Amino acid sequence: MNAILRRGACPALSLPMQTGDGLLVRLSPLSGGVTPAALVGLCGSARRHGNGIMEVTQRGSIQIRGLTPASARQLAGEVNALGIAVRSGVPVETGPLAGIDPDEVADPRPLAEAIRAALESAGLLGRLGPKVTVIVDGGGRVAMDALLADVKLTAVQANGEPLWRMSVGGDASATRALGFVGQTEAIVAAVRVLEAVAELGLHARARDLDHSSLNRIIGTLVREDQEGPASIRSILARQPLLGIHTLANGSSALSVALPFGSMPADAIAELARQAVELGAIEIRPAPRRAMLVLGLSPDAGSLLQGSAVKLGFVTDAGDPRLHVVACPGRPACGSGLVETRTLAEGFARQYASLFDGSVTVHVSGCAKGCAHPGTATLTLVGDNNGVGLVANGTARSRPVGYIAAEDISGAFERIAALVEKERRSNETAAACLTRISMLAAQTFTTQEQD
Repeated sequence: MNAILRRGACPALSLPMQTGDGLLVRLSPLSGGVTPAALVGLCGSARRHGNGIMEVTQRGSIQIRGLTPASARQLAGEVNALGIAVRSGVPVETGPLAGIDPDEVADPRPLAEAIRAALESAGLLGRLGPKVTVIVDGGGRVAMDALLADVKLTAVQANGEPLWRMSVGGDASATRALGFVGQTEAIVAAVRVLEAVAELGLHARARDLDHSSLNRIIGTLVREDQEGPASIRSILARQPLLGIHTLANGSSALSVALPFGSMPADAIAELARQAVELGAIEIRPAPRRAMLVLGLSPDAGSLLQGSAVKLGFVTDAGDPRLHVVACPGRPACGSGLVETRTLAEGFARQYASLFDGSVTVHVSGCAKGCAHPGTATLTLVGDNNGVGLVANGTARSRPVGYIAAEDISGAFERIAALVEKERRSNETAAACLTRISMLAAQTFTTQEQD
């Protein structure tokens, strides 16, 4: 390990990235997960060499923060000693229940492995930017819809047979559907698209390819999308699930989420130790900042779920913390200008009625927006001018107003009260906020009178 990665790249184990709170590494286990015992060991490494906090990202990778160049090298050695093999090269991602999900249309793992091999054979590993990603979604319980991908292949039933619906350049709400492909065509098409991306340079993504270029690249490989909006709806209907799931082999899995994507390493280690005692065989990080514990009986799953609640994990899909995103903030991060986690906890606890599933609140310590690069309904961002409010934008967007950090709780309370007052029948909280965004901005910056 003799280099530090620039911001904007992917902080692999061998190339940590400099952040405001030291170096950061991101681990994606090659097999999808780790044994509970290995996770206990990894938690110990995070405590010894980092800041004692572990994260699971929106894409389902493990992050360890607060490292130094020396401690990052020690961490890498201990990860190897624990037998945790990590992915490298172009990410070709599958869901955390791939191959064991009873609701899958098709097992995505063989196609994902074939695409990885084809990309390597085509010499593309060093020619694509660090964010370029392929997702192969088997169409099961754990949705991959919200994740950005340059190439996305989702298994669907079409004309009585499983095919792969191919799209490029975004998530389910902003993507270009190309049509259906069989497995062989999917491999060729994915490679062709990424070859075209590579020709545009290391900063290019599939969204940079225009429609005519895509038609020329894909040619006759894809079949026309006969199902149209109906097929899209069937994919979008899948939601992330927390709780206990029955798997294809008859065993159970427990899914829990990390509040705001992070937990003390000791809490994760304790959950893993109890999982061992209850017969678990594997723990997998999962999209939407979650973890799946595999190999449990239904009774063991219930017992472990109770322990997870006591340890502070999110186990209920209705928990408002699932809709609040917060970076480490001050004082954990040197770049943070706001105590983000304290604010986020308060918002989720005090204004649960605002979080009806439509609203996402992003609390960012600075304008870099590390925890949530995408758009949020409301973004509160630390600034030298105070705390800025962004409506339907990102932490890098221009705030519509500012307020002093010590007044932020009162300002958010006023916004929540405004939504309760102005919200129409059958209107989501997010739709209401969009409709009254200017009034919300004025309410945010209004100082309460003594």
